[in-house]
Amino acid sequence: MLDAYLKPDYDRCCLITIDVQSDTLDGKPFEVPGTSEALPQIISLSRRFRGLKKNIAHIVRIYEQDGSNADLCRKSALERGTPILLRDSEGSQLAEGLLPAAQRLDVRLLKLGEVQILSPYEIIIYKPRWGAFYRTALDPYLKALEINTLIFTGCNFPNCPRTTVYEASERDYRIVFVRDAVSGVYERGIKELEEIGVTVISTDDLLRALS
Repeated sequence: MLDAYLKPDYDRCCLITIDVQSDTLDGKPFEVPGTSEALPQIISLSRRFRGLKKNIAHIVRIYEQDGSNADLCRKSALERGTPILLRDSEGSQLAEGLLPAAQRLDVRLLKLGEVQILSPYEIIIYKPRWGAFYRTALDPYLKALEINTLIFTGCNFPNCPRTTVYEASERDYRIVFVRDAVSGVYERGIKELEEIGVTVISTDDLLRALS
């Protein structure tokens, strides 16, 4: 039986999508293997959450062309002109089908650290580094809604999703990781998540749980 402190509370949950942006898809400038494969599951979960009027937070990364706001490991590439997740580019937009309509990132608002509100239940937040809690409004936003369970999907497990899971654990959120809705997943990483109390689940099982 799952520990009562770890058991997901689907009445007080939020779906988190991380870096599910056009440039990370197959054949794009910042292609991350597995992201295109995970995208249908992320879209399916987003639609179910929307239909149930449950909360969704899309977390995005946006780079300035001169690399001035980039992580040290990406500054050189941006300075050389590599077009990855650039401000106001099509590549920085959320992947096609993820949003319910032709909504776009409000870069000016996001770069100020503000929450872009898409609906009473759906938002976008810009993160300046790997973790979605680092210098962002995510934690206050979730606390204001009395959210206690976070459900993770998104791009490239070893980097941003993994970092954000650990940040969430530090803040005592109950955590669900949807393994077929995250790119870059590997078995040792899954075992390590389970060892810190993360519930690892498939998209189909999550959809059933939400029902």
